[in-house]
Amino acid sequence: MTEASAGLSEDFEADLTRRGYSRRSFGRIFGLLAAGPGVASVAGAAFAQTTATNPHAKADAGAAPTAVSAMVHIGANECWTGPLEPGAKAAAAAVATGNRYTSTQRTDFVNAVVAVEKVPASHVLPWAGSSDPMARIVVTYCSPTRGLVIANPTFELAPSVARYIGAKVSEVPLTADYRHDVKAMLAADPNAGVYYICTPNNPTATITPLADVEWLLANKPAGSIVLLDEAYTHFAGVPVGSYLAAQDKDIIVLRTFSKLFGMAGMRMGLTIARPELMMKTMRYDGQMASFALPNPSVVCGAVSLVQADLIAKRRAEMVRVRDRSLALLDKRKIGYIPPAANFFMVDWKKPARDVKAAFAGEGIEIGRSWPIWPNLSRITVGSASEMDAFNAAVVKLNL
Repeated sequence: MTEASAGLSEDFEADLTRRGYSRRSFGRIFGLLAAGPGVASVAGAAFAQTTATNPHAKADAGAAPTAVSAMVHIGANECWTGPLEPGAKAAAAAVATGNRYTSTQRTDFVNAVVAVEKVPASHVLPWAGSSDPMARIVVTYCSPTRGLVIANPTFELAPSVARYIGAKVSEVPLTADYRHDVKAMLAADPNAGVYYICTPNNPTATITPLADVEWLLANKPAGSIVLLDEAYTHFAGVPVGSYLAAQDKDIIVLRTFSKLFGMAGMRMGLTIARPELMMKTMRYDGQMASFALPNPSVVCGAVSLVQADLIAKRRAEMVRVRDRSLALLDKRKIGYIPPAANFFMVDWKKPARDVKAAFAGEGIEIGRSWPIWPNLSRITVGSASEMDAFNAAVVKLNL
C-alpha cells in the first residue's frame, strides 16, 4: 500500500485496480470520497478547475461560502426565500435538542420520502446536499475504462469529478427542443459507466421525458447506471423518475432541498435507488456521509417534503413572477429558452460577460454563461421585487 493510499482498504484498492485506476490515482480518489460530508469541497475544487476556463462561471454547488451583499442575487438558482414555514419551525425546535445525537429524525425523514415518492424505505438515503452523492456515484461507476456521458450544456459537477479522476467524458448536444438526446448519448459511448440526465436541465430549465429515460435504461450496457438529477423537479411540477428506482432499475434518482425548499444553506438532499447501487458508494467512510447529518436540516426536510399545498403555492408564485419577466422579453423581442423551472436562459445577441457586467453596475448579479453559448445568460427567478429590478434594468440598459 502506498503512502498516498494509506487510508484505503485492500478491498477498495482491489476494486480501483480492477476498474483501471492506477495506484498513483488512489490518493486523489481517497481524498475525494473519504472526507464524508467534506467531499463537496473537493468536488467543488474539481468543478472550479473546469469552470476556470469560463471566467464568468459561478459554481452552483461545492464552492466556498461568500458573504451575501446588498446586490440583487438572481444568478445561483437559489430560492428567493427560506424554508417552508412548517419546516423552519420544526428545525428551530430541533435546535433545542441539539445536545443529543440523531435518534428518530433520520427515520422520520426516510418515512416522509416513502410517503411522497411511493418507494421502499430501503431505497432512500439522505445526504448533506446533492454534490456529495453525485461525486461518489461518478467515482463508483466511472473509471479510466468506463466513462461518463452528459448533455452539452448541462450542470458541470459530474463531468468535473470524472475529469478529476481521469475518466472519459463524452458530451452530446441537446436536441432541437433542448431535451437530452438519449440515443445519441448511448451511441457516444456504448460502454459508459454513467449516463447523466438532468431534468429539468441546468441551465436550460427544460424537461427530458421519462419515456426517454426508460429507453436508455432498456438499452444501456450492463453494469452501468443512469444518474437522474431532478434537483428542480418541484419547481417544474412534472412526473418524476422515482418509480423506476422502485422497480429496481439501474437508476439512481438524485434530489436536493436547495431549490424550491429554500434550504441551500442547510445542505440536505437524498438519493432513491435499489440498496446495492448506493451501498457501493458508501464503503469509503463508514457511511458517515449519510448517517451523520445535522438534526435541524433532517427535520426541516422531512416536514417540508409533505407540504403539498405549500409546494404548489410556492411553485405558482415563481411561475407568476417568471412569466412577467418573460413577457417583457417577448415585448422587447429578446430571445430565451422557454423554461419549466425557476431559471431561464436569455440570448442577448452579444457577449454575456458584457451584459453580466452591465447588470452588476445596476446592483444586480445575474447568472453565468456556458462555453457552448457565450451570448446566453442564465437568470434565476427571484422574488417579485428582485425580478422587478431585473425588468427595470433590461429597459434601462436598452437590451
